[in-house]
Amino acid sequence: MLPTNRIFSAVAGLALCVQSLAAQEEVMSPIVVTATLAEEALLDVPYSVNRVDAKRVDELMAASFPEALVNIPGVMLQQTSHGQGSPFIRGFTGFRNLALIDGIRLNNSVFRDGPNQYWSTIDALSLESIEVVKGQGSVLFGSDAIGGVVNARTKGPAYRRPEVPAASKGGKGAKSVQPIAPVPAGQYVTGGLSTRYSTAENSWMGRIEGSLSEWENYGLYVGVTGRTFGDIEAADLGTLPNTGYDEFGVDVKMEYFLDSDTKLTVAHNQFHQNDVWRTHRTVYAVPFAGSTVGEELEHYFGQDRFLTWVRLEGEVHDSWLDHYQITVSHHLQSEDRFRRRSGGRSDQEGFDVTSWGVAADLRSESPIGTLSYGASYYYDDVSSYRLSRSDGGTTRAIQGPVGDGSAYHLVAGYLQDSIQLSNRVELLLGGRYTHAEADVGRAEDPSTGGLISRNGSWDDVSGSARVQWTVDAERQWRVFAGASQAFRAPNLSDMSRFDVARSDEIEVPAAELDPEKFLNSEVGVSWQGDRASVSLAYFYTDIQDLIVRTPTGQIVDGSREVTRANGGDGYVQGVELGLDWKFAKQWTLFGNLTWQDGEVEGFPTSRRVLEEEAISRLMPLTGLAGLRWDSESGRWWVEGTVQMVDDATRLSSGDRGDTQRIPPGGTPGYTVATVRAGCRVTDALTVTAAVENFTNEAYRIHGSGVNEPGVNFIFGAKLTF
Repeated sequence: MLPTNRIFSAVAGLALCVQSLAAQEEVMSPIVVTATLAEEALLDVPYSVNRVDAKRVDELMAASFPEALVNIPGVMLQQTSHGQGSPFIRGFTGFRNLALIDGIRLNNSVFRDGPNQYWSTIDALSLESIEVVKGQGSVLFGSDAIGGVVNARTKGPAYRRPEVPAASKGGKGAKSVQPIAPVPAGQYVTGGLSTRYSTAENSWMGRIEGSLSEWENYGLYVGVTGRTFGDIEAADLGTLPNTGYDEFGVDVKMEYFLDSDTKLTVAHNQFHQNDVWRTHRTVYAVPFAGSTVGEELEHYFGQDRFLTWVRLEGEVHDSWLDHYQITVSHHLQSEDRFRRRSGGRSDQEGFDVTSWGVAADLRSESPIGTLSYGASYYYDDVSSYRLSRSDGGTTRAIQGPVGDGSAYHLVAGYLQDSIQLSNRVELLLGGRYTHAEADVGRAEDPSTGGLISRNGSWDDVSGSARVQWTVDAERQWRVFAGASQAFRAPNLSDMSRFDVARSDEIEVPAAELDPEKFLNSEVGVSWQGDRASVSLAYFYTDIQDLIVRTPTGQIVDGSREVTRANGGDGYVQGVELGLDWKFAKQWTLFGNLTWQDGEVEGFPTSRRVLEEEAISRLMPLTGLAGLRWDSESGRWWVEGTVQMVDDATRLSSGDRGDTQRIPPGGTPGYTVATVRAGCRVTDALTVTAAVENFTNEAYRIHGSGVNEPGVNFIFGAKLTF
């Protein structure tokens, strides 16, 4: 049931704020592109969209890409371990949220259900902005866009426009003014150095970046990031062993202007993580609120990711086509996991996924509205291995975490029409066709240990409809509503995974699976004036044929065996409230509130009987309140926040069994207070500092395998030239 007293109080307070500010003027809104594939002001987009720019990433001094999303309403950052964050967006995580890098899919056919570590291979310091579109993304972006679409937009070259001298009127008696040509900009060089140090993480971060360009001719940008993390110091628990790790990233972007309307971009980014432990599965885990300790002696991951893409984009004049963007990409993602157990037993497994992609995105103005349309094709080539070692020697299994020698095809085409019904009413209609095909090359039969192979193909047509009404002539009040079908075909992880799952579970390949289907609906209202903005949204996601883990009743190597099966129906619903109010010249009050509820039919026991239970890792009631002061000169700022999280006691059967991560009865609630500050010492040097969790609260984010740091002093500096 909806906690109407809490939500009503929040909405009533919001209404009073809005009423007191209603006479203020509209302000320029940030530009976003992910929601509609066109550059639009954030205020004009008929979706729930959040944007985090590079300046805000620097202010937060986030340790990872997922942590940069931590203050967005509707998002819960679960951390299996430090360095393996997996955001839950509107109740979903893993392969039910779609991550993009410059519009290119990070998700591939090996992505797992539940929390996983792949989003941590995006370097937050390499980004110009992060755009989060919650729900509603399947028509434009296809499979996996259930909870949300998160687009990491990378930095590029900086440009300097040519200077235009002041016009001269000529000498005495001149009859006309002679035009004066612009002064050529010439080569433009910029660069930057930044660092971050954290006490409770015992971590250092450093980045160097530089740009060389010439206006409307060419540009080159290069960045390198390195991080080293020590063991976490957690409140009441002390040092958490084996929670440190190292990572390294490189990003390069080259732009060449064929003419003033046409640009060719070649970009490459790569990221490496070394020896990131999943401590909760090992004997080194430190219990929290009754959580249990694992039995493994070692359990850690390494990750490597390489993305290279080429893009041609441009504007077309006097044609049926107004804008085009054609992208070819090559993506290699590798994972290696090492596990050592008692009795001299150990195993090592991993995979390489090579993804080729090609996509065309087009836009045309037409008599029936603005048409966005295009097509894409992604192909995954997968190799996978597992080596087991014991006193008897080394053996190589038929497959690794997923089927070896496997392939996956994803083909799609879409069309969306933005129709301006009147000066104040906009209608968006869209549809997408998707064909998915899986070919599992070599998989192991969990019953006989023999070789099996599987394949499958699925087709889907999904549609969406959204409407936005601008209520007032000043264009401050907007109401939007929409519904969107979503589709997720079984991937190679669903069909062939043979790997450890939750606490004391091992997942084995599944039999026939059907696609998951969803219907995302949302209604919201937003208001933005000169010094304030407010938003309120309610969403409801209907779930059909969710693919869930189900126990088989067997024990494999001391762990409970689970496999995949289509469960039943269910839902996730929630309310998201946001406020940003500059109530005085230098003071801003901001905050948000999130409430979620959800249930789905699953298989909580070894019996093949569907039972309704809470959706896994349901986000508890969460609120954030913040106060910020900016100096009149703009050189100083100070910000304080308090995040309040309720007890997470609505648990699925899987949550209750995952005792290494979730304490018996649920994860305790907490209140965390943080103070941040920054100073632009000179035009080139900016310093920042923060005290996170300054009350030294002992807490764990729901579903995580490790506690968050205790009182944590963070210092940062950035030098630009």
